[in-house]
Amino acid sequence: MAVEQTPAQIPAPAGAQSRIHNIGYRSYDGPRLGRAYARRSLYSQSLRGAYGLGRSVKSKVLPMVLFAVMCAPAAIMVAVTVATTAKKLPVEYTNYAIVMQAVIGLYVASQAPQAVSRDLRFKTVPLYFSRPIETADYVRAKFAALASALFLITAVPLVVLYVGALLAKLDFTDQTKGFLQGLVSVALLSLLFAGIGLVISAVTPRRGFGIAAVIAVLTISYGAVSTLQAIADAQGSGSAVPWIGLFSPITLIDGVQTAFLGGTSAYPGGVGPSTGEGVVFLLAALGVIAGCYGLLMRRYRKVGL
Repeated sequence: MAVEQTPAQIPAPAGAQSRIHNIGYRSYDGPRLGRAYARRSLYSQSLRGAYGLGRSVKSKVLPMVLFAVMCAPAAIMVAVTVATTAKKLPVEYTNYAIVMQAVIGLYVASQAPQAVSRDLRFKTVPLYFSRPIETADYVRAKFAALASALFLITAVPLVVLYVGALLAKLDFTDQTKGFLQGLVSVALLSLLFAGIGLVISAVTPRRGFGIAAVIAVLTISYGAVSTLQAIADAQGSGSAVPWIGLFSPITLIDGVQTAFLGGTSAYPGGVGPSTGEGVVFLLAALGVIAGCYGLLMRRYRKVGL
């Protein structure tokens, strides 16, 4: 009885050979742009993403609204100053970010997780590190992008105030000095808040958890420090008020600019750190920034494996 053979069992015809077909793939012979180009690309894309550029319309709403909210009070102050021919602006350049710290905190909470959480959630970080980007490149690009985004949202209102002050014919020298001091203050604030936001966000791949954690850290620390400062001031322990300010990001910045940038302290009683105490505040701020960078490097060395 004949046994039917399946196609897999039918022997190949005599002389048949396996063939490799050329389907048109070619090796890349263009320029190799290297790590620097990849790092710049990651920075620019992360910075654009911080304002929703290149993303959906829904992603643009919150950062643009927060940007408008940051600038609106400055525009109103300028209008009032020009209309009333006032001799000075309603708020100092160095104090504007302190007054608007809730908006800044909300921006950090919304954009820091966006910068890093999606890469963790979709496990794309190892792809970045395959080549040519290394851990340090990724961390620096993300850190610089969020700090730059924060600097934009905090510096543009100062530009509005400065232009308005010049239109109101306020003293050019005083306004320029105050404006430059304000820029230095918000630059330090941007680095500090970006570092804290990224470290917290890099812990979890869930964006919602990252947003809640950043808001909690910034809000609870500020509320606790402000309460303790008020208690110390009410009990006559005014010397302790500045030192308590070391334990919250926004009060830390307040202390630095009060000591070195001519700012008026928002601490209870208006008593800020002296120049000597300000050195400790500045070292603490720089230490937190460096510590955040180190923690990010350690985190992404593990994630990239």
